[in-house]
Amino acid sequence: MRKIIEIKLNPSEANDPVRWKQIVSRILSVPQGRIYHIRPIKRSIDARGNITYRLKLEAFIGEHMPDSGKIRPPILPFVGNKRPVIIVGAGPAGLFAALTLIKNGLKPVIIERGKDVKARKFDISGLNRGEVLNDDSNYCFGEGGAGTFSDGKLYTRSTKRGNVGDILRIFVEHGAPDEILYDAHPHIGTDKLPNIIANMRRTILESGGEVFFNKRITDLIIKNKKIRGVIDHAGNEYVSNDVILATGHSARDIYSLLQSKGILLQSKPFALGIRIEHPQSLIDSIQYRMPVRGIYLPAASYNLVTQVDGRGVFSFCMCPGGTIVPAVTGSAEIVVNGMSNFRRNSPFANSGIAVAIEPEDWKEFDSYGDFAALAFQRSIEHNAWLAAGKGFKAPAQRMVDFIEDKVSESLPVSSYNPGLVSVDLKEVLPSFLSERLKKAFIDFDRKMKGYLTNEAVLTGVESRTSSPIRIPRDEVTLQHVQISGLYPCGEGAGYAGGIVSSAIDGVLVAQAIK
Repeated sequence: MRKIIEIKLNPSEANDPVRWKQIVSRILSVPQGRIYHIRPIKRSIDARGNITYRLKLEAFIGEHMPDSGKIRPPILPFVGNKRPVIIVGAGPAGLFAALTLIKNGLKPVIIERGKDVKARKFDISGLNRGEVLNDDSNYCFGEGGAGTFSDGKLYTRSTKRGNVGDILRIFVEHGAPDEILYDAHPHIGTDKLPNIIANMRRTILESGGEVFFNKRITDLIIKNKKIRGVIDHAGNEYVSNDVILATGHSARDIYSLLQSKGILLQSKPFALGIRIEHPQSLIDSIQYRMPVRGIYLPAASYNLVTQVDGRGVFSFCMCPGGTIVPAVTGSAEIVVNGMSNFRRNSPFANSGIAVAIEPEDWKEFDSYGDFAALAFQRSIEHNAWLAAGKGFKAPAQRMVDFIEDKVSESLPVSSYNPGLVSVDLKEVLPSFLSERLKKAFIDFDRKMKGYLTNEAVLTGVESRTSSPIRIPRDEVTLQHVQISGLYPCGEGAGYAGGIVSSAIDGVLVAQAIK
């Protein structure tokens, strides 16, 4: 017999499975010895009053859990001799598309401009030290895509487009902790994701798929408005009548390639702002209303949103116990992002704070046509580079100083390794954006008293929240509206935002290929 039960526990009890059995036994009036297993289904924290964990549990009474509840690696067909489908990009959209193709009896051929996830770590280390940027292997490019080294948060609102549970289960099949299946805001962590991504590649290869690294696509083979394959930078041709374009939101050269081929693109709204960093202890004290959070509570997070002068301003990719990292992909730009390890044990909390960007904001770039929004985005990133001294250091300003239009005399210690330069962020951000941020911070402080403080530092710029360009596709076939067999996919195509939504889009596109 199985029973579903929901209970509230204090933080200490919530971390003690023995206590779960005692409480379930009492509530169900069943001897503890009859409760063979207890499996968590949902876990969340309620900090509105006395801090409690809300747990939904499945109790197995007088029977064992099937296969001891262990999720095992998938058994997939061998597709080495099946029809090939080219996937450009090995991010979540590309990887999950590949796994879906295999299930459907097709052979995925992944072509990735960057390095495998292990080799990619060395290039990222050099970038963190502010030494050198590898244009094809960095925080955005390489096996696993941008999500691999930017936190691994798996929360999404994209439930209408696919099964989030299926995505999370595939992660667990490849080594992710089981708790992502039941945590309200699942998180893997930058330290664990590389091995999981490598395991996914191993599954693809063992099933007969192919994966090529260090192969930047520079041309498409198109005949009579039908895709016939792709060509890499060394002139190698990869032939297929189906090509999934899953290149991520920062592959600007792919947009230029499509434009040069006369393939339709569209500017689209996105969001842009800064990344803010507080001491994690301060965020903990605000959210948990206690001076020290203790050992049974995780580093506290927050989710803030407001409307300022008709625009949404919101927190984005909040990283409790995290670090700020350089997410540049080219010269003469500064871009920052956030990440955290599985344990989220850094002394810092950071989050993107973004303002919705609309077509009226990029009017001065209208001469760029479909690249107008992208040109606006690049101009802000270039401003940040100029303001911080034309290197890898980032422009920064204390939070209260920003609101009061003061250049900070000093900056607090930061997790951003290349270093910060004190500037007036008005040199970097257009006035419509900086003024909305100021008003938003005041409103955020009403919602989280103590949030507005000069202990916090603003770092610029957080500009890669999503793609400023959409590669339009037919709503039914998911192929490009002009080119048969070309499947725009994921963040780079403008149809996703984050690891899970990108993975979902990869699954949807792969399922559309017959």
